Amino acid sequence: MMAFKKMSVSPAPGLSDTALARLIGGHVCLHACMAGMRMAAPLLALRAGYSAAAVGILLALFALTQVFLALPAGRYVDRHGYWKPLRWCLSASALGAGLAALWPVFGVLCLTALLTGGAVGVGAISLQRHVGRCARDAVERKRFFSWLSIGPALSNFVGPLLAGVLIDAGGFVLAFGALALLPGVSWWLLHATRELPPVQHDATGQKRRAWDLLREPAMRRLLLVNWLMSSCWDVHTFVVPVLGHERGLSASAIGAILGGFALAATGIRVALPWLAANLQERVVITSAMLATAGLFALYPFMHSAWGMGLCSAALGVSLGSVQPMIMSTLHQITPEARHGEALGLRLMLINASSVSMPMLFGAAGALAGVSVVFWTVGAAVGLGARQAWGLRVGES
Repeated sequence: MMAFKKMSVSPAPGLSDTALARLIGGHVCLHACMAGMRMAAPLLALRAGYSAAAVGILLALFALTQVFLALPAGRYVDRHGYWKPLRWCLSASALGAGLAALWPVFGVLCLTALLTGGAVGVGAISLQRHVGRCARDAVERKRFFSWLSIGPALSNFVGPLLAGVLIDAGGFVLAFGALALLPGVSWWLLHATRELPPVQHDATGQKRRAWDLLREPAMRRLLLVNWLMSSCWDVHTFVVPVLGHERGLSASAIGAILGGFALAATGIRVALPWLAANLQERVVITSAMLATAGLFALYPFMHSAWGMGLCSAALGVSLGSVQPMIMSTLHQITPEARHGEALGLRLMLINASSVSMPMLFGAAGALAGVSVVFWTVGAAVGLGARQAWGLRVGES
């Protein structure tokens, strides 16, 4: 704890609604470039005759870079602030999509996945750190992060839609070329963003290790809770198609169930900025975990599309409300000089989980059935709610 107390905290400069909107818009464009590539690149690989296993590897590469890059990227953001890392992100994203437009072959698509996926991860760390430092109090921080959480949902809609329309209109080269222009739009939206004053670091000059952050009880609790809730997203996305197939539901019905989840998650995030003043982080997180545990217990008993759809929408509300509260808490329990590092550690763990957990769910579902997967994860989340309740800011 002593290392934490030696860090100085600079006054929060505030952030206008217009500046926040430009930040969100710029990062939506950056993320949409990756999201569009993540949809288009596997489609091109399949049409070129590559196997489902090869396409799975290609998709994994979009997250793989973030697993290894997140921690060093977080330290880099702590040292250099917002703009320098962002310039690298925009350049890498434009280069990745541009290479795919020039040489649309499988090996280049793999490189594109690494470049665009890594750019989004580093960009997210720099944005979250910048916005967290701009907040003047806890209420404003929750409001900011509630707005930010809408961005990924919007970009996951814009990117694939743009890519799909352009592929149908003119082919993959046209789609890749258009996606390569999105980082330029990001720069246009973000170039007026003012860099914040540098943070004064520990005067002792001791070498910092990211794992030192895990010595803090609040950080351990927060990362455990974040991992549990992130796993719920993964298990829902993975298991619902399998469960729907077992129930004899059509592809459109399964798609509607997953779509209802996404709409509910986005809807609650739209409402959160106006509710932020009356929300306490640990209360929201604990309530969401208990609700998620109950819904996971009920889900396997839903045999109709309507029943599964209602459970899916309710899950969207509970899971969608968590990320802004997680981000607000993280910025309060870590020193300002290590916000980027803490964000990188969180991102690394989430992406490592996203790579490994679907394989675990698949093996468990094959052995014991998908209902057991739901119940096991639900029980883990319910037991983890106690950890969420212990997330008191400033605890030692």
